[in-house]
Amino acid sequence: MASPDDPVRADHLTKEPVEDTDPSTISLNMGEENGFPDSTGDPLSDISKDASCAENCTCSSCLLLAPTISDLLNDQDLLDVIRIKLDPCHPTVKNWRNFASKWGMPYDELCFLEQRPQSPTLEFLLRNSQRTVGQLMELCRLYHRADVEKVLRRWVDEEWPRRGRGEHPRNF
Repeated sequence: MASPDDPVRADHLTKEPVEDTDPSTISLNMGEENGFPDSTGDPLSDISKDASCAENCTCSSCLLLAPTISDLLNDQDLLDVIRIKLDPCHPTVKNWRNFASKWGMPYDELCFLEQRPQSPTLEFLLRNSQRTVGQLMELCRLYHRADVEKVLRRWVDEEWPRRGRGEHPRNF
């Protein structure tokens, strides 16, 4: 057996082919023979609804395509309905204050938002605009706000796909 210091072995190692790692030269149409399925070039084309992706999946592929709160901020009619439902302060009905507190807003900030002339629900949504609408619907379920969840669900199912940005291969 040749030792690591053997000049013949060292010469052989330097003449080994170098792997091409340039992404522009990698073929996306690899056959089944190499252990990978054939691909059409679309990285999301092989995603289908299976056991790994539930309805409210949080995998990176689903989160990239899931509507965020910032997306619903562009729909003024929807915002008006949500504000009407979550702005009022009632002792037995959970509102924007409960939602904001659950997502970590400090008490002082909650009090500050109540004193502003703008809708506290709108402020709460603006401060959490990076979160998904699915996460907001989970809060609705947690606080038994089926009325708000219904409005959000209708928007996700009907309005969001019409915008052409929310089409997800799992929804077909």
